[in-house]
Amino acid sequence: MSKAIDKRSEHPPLRNEWETEQFCMMQNRLDKAAALLKLDTGLYEPMRHPKRCFNVVVPVRMDNGSIRAFAGYRVHHDISLGPGKGGIRFHKSVNLGEVAAMAMLMTWKCALMDLPFGGAHGGIAVDASTVSDNELEKLTRRYTAEIISLIGPDYDVPGPDLNTNAQIMAWVMDTYSMNVGHTVPSVVTGKPKSIGGSLGMLEATGYGVAHCARRAAEHYKIGGKTPSVVIQGMGQVGAVVAHSLNKAGFNVIGISDSSGGVYDKNGLDLNKLEAHIAGKGTISGFAGAKSLSNAELLELECDILVPCAVSEVINKENAGKLNCKILVEGANAPTTPEADQILNAKGVIIVPDIVANASSVTAGYFEWVQGIMHLFWTEQEVYQRLEKLIDQACNRMFQQAEEKKCDLRTAAISLAVQRLFEARKLRGLYP
Repeated sequence: MSKAIDKRSEHPPLRNEWETEQFCMMQNRLDKAAALLKLDTGLYEPMRHPKRCFNVVVPVRMDNGSIRAFAGYRVHHDISLGPGKGGIRFHKSVNLGEVAAMAMLMTWKCALMDLPFGGAHGGIAVDASTVSDNELEKLTRRYTAEIISLIGPDYDVPGPDLNTNAQIMAWVMDTYSMNVGHTVPSVVTGKPKSIGGSLGMLEATGYGVAHCARRAAEHYKIGGKTPSVVIQGMGQVGAVVAHSLNKAGFNVIGISDSSGGVYDKNGLDLNKLEAHIAGKGTISGFAGAKSLSNAELLELECDILVPCAVSEVINKENAGKLNCKILVEGANAPTTPEADQILNAKGVIIVPDIVANASSVTAGYFEWVQGIMHLFWTEQEVYQRLEKLIDQACNRMFQQAEEKKCDLRTAAISLAVQRLFEARKLRGLYP
């Protein structure tokens, strides 16, 4: 065999522009789970990379008559189990690596929750606060037109994510429908109820995060009848988590938004706090509790800490200062791998994002199903189905962690990877 052929047979590792620090973080977590399962390298290696990445230029005529070009992305990570499923985010820092990392995370969530979806994600690099509603609609519609060959009820079903909402999804649905010539509600999820959105969709993520927190406290017997809770992020997710846990008898002692946080060891009056936020637009200045920074809030002594804001807020710099017993990841990837190691060594129980906030994609699945069937469920039915799937995922994760003697994140990812591996093995490799 010639030297040239020998060199080609070495199969150098793939290196692509999606391999950012955030994507490599997901790869490292996947590698850890694969090592635990002792997977065959030939079937496992493709799972370390996106199946396809789509970069688009999105030109928009702005209100002043000028034309601006925005960078847009859509990534399919793995679609062995079904159509792609994942959000669309609008943020100035969006890049291919971030989108690819979120697509891999979606693959795990869908597999772990036993949903017939693969992982996908997308976004546009734009500061949504700097564009008008008219410009935002043009941007959304042109982006949809650019990625239209990738999306569809049987191909890839987008949903809302960072800085996108039901109105954005309505524009995506309408643009897609106008191009195919008929109305297709199931091309997106998270749309307004009046055009096929599901009941309970808006509150589903926070409801699911709170349910996971209850299950973890119950399973590990932490906090007694009134576990203390600190929540970072008083947005759509954090507010629902706070009210759900408060209703369940938990004591919410600390909450924050981007301006800072408030703390009361005896428990916050959530109704007064929300009235203050409604009037002032911020937590800052609330007289009913002690004010503190977001950094200080994360370090409060409590039974359960729930970060519901942005990614990587818990890292090697502050992980050692945390004083919680259970960390429930309400946000996507709020904890870095270095922080994982520190917290695991301290004995902190981490309920990972692929379980804790998987209720969002699960409720999206319910909306997709209802749209295809043209038969809608009551809010009670949605929550009953949601709780059932969350309970199943939590039970499997707890059992896997005990059997494999590993942390909950590795247990959860390994369960997801196991399901994907089996699907890939059964489907085989198309020549």
